[in-house]
Amino acid sequence: MNPILTVAAKEFRDDFRNRWTIALTILFALLALGIAWFGSAAAGRVGFTSFDATLASLTTLGAFVIPLIGLLIAYGSIVGERDDGTLLLMLSYPLSRGQLVAGKFLGHCSALAAATLAGFGLAVAIMQWMQPPEQTMQAWLQIGRFILSASLLGACFVGLACLISVQTTDKSRAAGLALVGWLVSVVLFDLALLALLVVSGGNPLERAVYPYLLLFNPVDVFRLVNLTALGDGAGNDLLTGMTAHHVYPPALLYALLLGWAVAPFAWAMLAFRRKEI
Repeated sequence: MNPILTVAAKEFRDDFRNRWTIALTILFALLALGIAWFGSAAAGRVGFTSFDATLASLTTLGAFVIPLIGLLIAYGSIVGERDDGTLLLMLSYPLSRGQLVAGKFLGHCSALAAATLAGFGLAVAIMQWMQPPEQTMQAWLQIGRFILSASLLGACFVGLACLISVQTTDKSRAAGLALVGWLVSVVLFDLALLALLVVSGGNPLERAVYPYLLLFNPVDVFRLVNLTALGDGAGNDLLTGMTAHHVYPPALLYALLLGWAVAPFAWAMLAFRRKEI
């Protein structure tokens, strides 16, 4: 069997054995169903209402939760093996450093994708079953787009976690850097863009540049994939308003997500090959 697939299968099984994947599946399903059912509580209504509004809420939820989970399950990939004293043992097998990193990356990405598919997929399937009028091909395409983009978003942060794990010397520091990476990507980046808009007063130059600045953050690319497809049902007035006159080809957005996943992973492989153990 290919060494990369062997390591990936081991990591996938370990994620199940540690209850990570099962816990994530349940968490995703409960959060998705909760948002769908109570999303209109502020208006005095409960129950499944607009499918587009629910999917927009799930996109917002996924943008916060999926990066954090991706970082948490993978930040100890290499540094954890070093702390446990098993890294040299693993490398004594017919396994290169690049194959080890690739296997761990693939295994964690597969586990996160499985949790996303099972959790969000189950919740959306229940919503579709309880809303027969919404059972259209367009709705199922939206579901598929959401799950695919969510899996790619998770891969972006698994790759970042692998890079952090390779570059750090102890697990606690890796955990701290992982949380900093989440905070910068999910919170501070968008706050910085918002502050720039406020300071500039939304001048024409800023409005022209803003749609392109979003492409520098995989979290915002994930939002664009899903929210721009929903149009008026997206609910994020700032993002949709500032990008209303800009067309994002879906192929470009998916290519960017894939690039954001591959870049830190490739950097991690290169850094690990040069690192002294």
